[in-house]
Amino acid sequence: MNTAQHFDFIIVGGGTAGCVLADRLTEDGRYRVLMLEAGGRDRNFWIPIPAGFSKLLTGSRFNWRFETEPEDNTLQRRIVVPRGKGLGGSSLINGMIFVRGQKQDYDGWAQSGATGWSFDDVLPYFKKLERFDGGADEWRGADGPMSVQRVKLRPEIAEAFIAAGEQAGFPRNPDYNGASQEGFGYYQVTQKDGRRWSAADAYLRRAENRPNLSIITGAHVTRLLLDGRNVTGVEYQQDGRTLSVHAGREVIMAAGSVQTPQILELSGIGDPTHLSDVGIETRHALPGVGNNYRDHFCTRMNWRVKKPVTLNEYAQGWRLAGAVAQYFATRTGILTLGTGLVHAFIKTRPELTTPDVQFFFMHASYANAADRKLDKEPGMTIGVTQLRPDSVGSIHVKSPDPYMMPAIKPNFLSARGDAETLIEGMKMARRVIAQPAMDPYRAYEMSPGEEVQTDAQWLDFARSNGQTIYHPVGTCAMGIGPRAVVDPSLRVIGLGGLRIVDASVIPLMVSANTEAAVLMVAEKGSAHILRDTQAQQAA
Repeated sequence: MNTAQHFDFIIVGGGTAGCVLADRLTEDGRYRVLMLEAGGRDRNFWIPIPAGFSKLLTGSRFNWRFETEPEDNTLQRRIVVPRGKGLGGSSLINGMIFVRGQKQDYDGWAQSGATGWSFDDVLPYFKKLERFDGGADEWRGADGPMSVQRVKLRPEIAEAFIAAGEQAGFPRNPDYNGASQEGFGYYQVTQKDGRRWSAADAYLRRAENRPNLSIITGAHVTRLLLDGRNVTGVEYQQDGRTLSVHAGREVIMAAGSVQTPQILELSGIGDPTHLSDVGIETRHALPGVGNNYRDHFCTRMNWRVKKPVTLNEYAQGWRLAGAVAQYFATRTGILTLGTGLVHAFIKTRPELTTPDVQFFFMHASYANAADRKLDKEPGMTIGVTQLRPDSVGSIHVKSPDPYMMPAIKPNFLSARGDAETLIEGMKMARRVIAQPAMDPYRAYEMSPGEEVQTDAQWLDFARSNGQTIYHPVGTCAMGIGPRAVVDPSLRVIGLGGLRIVDASVIPLMVSANTEAAVLMVAEKGSAHILRDTQAQQAA
């Protein structure tokens, strides 16, 4: 890279948010943009096949494979924290589930200091980004780049599970991204014609051949370059060489909730006490960097099934061969499935105004959520997660070495209310499976097993069984006050020339899988950058 080459904007990270930024900032041809991505191109046999996520999650080519520090609340287990590596980021390896969350989530952002980010403020960007196969209305968009489709597969056991939800007193909901989230139904996924539709597919494909966009892969950013209180560029390593490049207007961090705070701290931006402890000179004191880490903690309950109608047998032997042939001929069948088939958003207490627990139902069972190796006998699984955890953790560097994994401490289940809500959610999952609609399918509960009855037993199961469901947010939170890292325009507080546009700015957890929120943040963040740049040019 010729360091004399001029760029208006440098995007650090080619993941979900980075792809949106690359597209929107180069759209009108006025600005030269450079994207730096540590991983490679999004080329792999398994990426476009939805069911291929299980291969990608357990490999290292497209996955950073971070893991948590051992913690008491999860019995000293190291929990895998997958993060996408390569153009498209985590949208290359995720389960493709598309959930916006609740109106109250975003209104809560605004009330916490992220002014301009209420639900009414962000809804236009949600509508702008999606091409929903159900068509446009007051809640949904149908002309955006991100293809959002309802799961097409309708196996008999899934219909029975939805019916069991109704028998347990919950409504059927055909569109949880519409007027109300509550109820049972089929998930919506980021797919197009039976194929994964990543952020690279949606945004980068239409931008990558523009003359004002440059993309460098294999570029591991090691630090930001500062001139006083202004960020002027970045330093990165590629093929054993250390290189630097400068931005005429702004550097935009889009490396995600794990690596954005890591790069800031490596650059001397963060809590002076922590930086001193690991041997890094403080260049700009910002105590909130790496703190406010939130994630969804999920337990998996599973049951043996009486009838051979599950993925355990359909994804084996000759049946699998038939499914592969069906998929490549018609782009239909079991290979179109990601991590969720049927959803449920429920309230664990009648006095709540909105759901506080989410279910992920799959007609499959496996012993370990990390490797997802299917059982040999028929089974089904419900993932149970609390939507809005109060437990807060941190992500911080351990040393000045840019290649050392940061210390990820989620502090799962530390808030009493989180444990109580999760316990009630698991009890309700058991109650749904006990309904008459499931009688033809339910054999017996394998995990945790009917012997688990007391709250203490349920909590012990959660501590020993639970995993993250890969939704880290908040480590460079947006807002006001001493713990905020970016202002509502996503500028890093106290520094010029630097913004953050990724999941790390999300101040409070959304009641949802996080891909949709990250896409929205990047759409709205792009609009802020273009607006502010044009205002500066006009001044």
